[in-house]
Amino acid sequence: MSDTDLSMARPITLLQPSRLEIGAGSVSCLAQWAEPYRRVFVVAMPPTVGFAERIGFTGAVETFIDLPPEPDLPAVAAVLAAARAFEPDLVVGLGGGSVMDVAKLVAALWDGEQSVPDVIGVDKIAGRRTALAQVPTTSGTGSEAGIRSLVTNPETLAKQAVESRHMLADIAVLDPELTYSVPAAVTAATGVDALAHCVESYTNIKAHPLIDGYARLGIELVGRYLARAVSDGADTEARAGMMLASYYGGVCLGPVNTAGGHALAYPLGTRLKLPHGLANAVIFPHVLAFNASACPDKTAGVAAMLGLGVGANTNDILTSAMDYCQALGIQMHLSHHGAQEQDLPIWAEEAFAIKRLIDNNPRPLGTKDILSIYRSAL
Repeated sequence: MSDTDLSMARPITLLQPSRLEIGAGSVSCLAQWAEPYRRVFVVAMPPTVGFAERIGFTGAVETFIDLPPEPDLPAVAAVLAAARAFEPDLVVGLGGGSVMDVAKLVAALWDGEQSVPDVIGVDKIAGRRTALAQVPTTSGTGSEAGIRSLVTNPETLAKQAVESRHMLADIAVLDPELTYSVPAAVTAATGVDALAHCVESYTNIKAHPLIDGYARLGIELVGRYLARAVSDGADTEARAGMMLASYYGGVCLGPVNTAGGHALAYPLGTRLKLPHGLANAVIFPHVLAFNASACPDKTAGVAAMLGLGVGANTNDILTSAMDYCQALGIQMHLSHHGAQEQDLPIWAEEAFAIKRLIDNNPRPLGTKDILSIYRSAL
């Protein structure tokens, strides 16, 4: 029996938002959808909060924008306190992945007895009575599609994951016009993050033909549209293509999840304070090349879909993927972002400890391997 046959036989559950709206101007449908809800709590960031007024909710609206880029437990507790004071019947995540992750937790937890530490892990949320709408304003995390939320523990600086079907959005709106103002550098980094979600799911030891289909669609969209979106932020077709690629990446995360690449990226966010998308972009070529020997056919497929024009030779993959990211304007060296050689061993230990992702990698990743990758990226 082939690996494909084995993966086809493995049980899998795919959950998606109840309703998906996509296309230029599609955010205009949200006000009508939200008419039954009288108290709307919007989680946003300063650059995105203005979109709430553009949506035109008819009920009472409370906005919360005091979120750090990588929300930790105290930050989420502050949002929950604000929601409890307001008592919403609809929570809206209006922003990037961190905003949408927090919105999930707020919708599920504000009116119950559970705290965030109570629900770290899988299927620990008791239920949800509050409606949830997700409106991404970047194309990277795909958080609008999924059932996971990540929160940093400030004591350990580790990212902790909450996973529950009760955090699935009732509606997700992918309006490319909301991404026009995203700077080119952020567009590039978040776009590679979306790519990494698809590639890590596609090459994962838990890979499944159902999810492979979404992953390939996402990779192809990135290959077709990311450079265009970076070059011209108002290219509506390219922006829409990247929003769909990001969504497909989010779909991949639920049943399969990411692997070594994201595990290595997380310490770069918590220790080096790199934005999540940039951390994944820096790591992406190195892990793609590292894993090539374990999944040569799929790696060659990724290269072809991105137009890299190479096979699965490790050195060729690394060089061409690095060139691809650098052509998007991404600064690919950790030293440029403040990393130093003496930092790397502890980061390697922390990455290796994220076993829920490390164990998904198609090629075993030990601390020495991780340290070698960090040094290569330095």
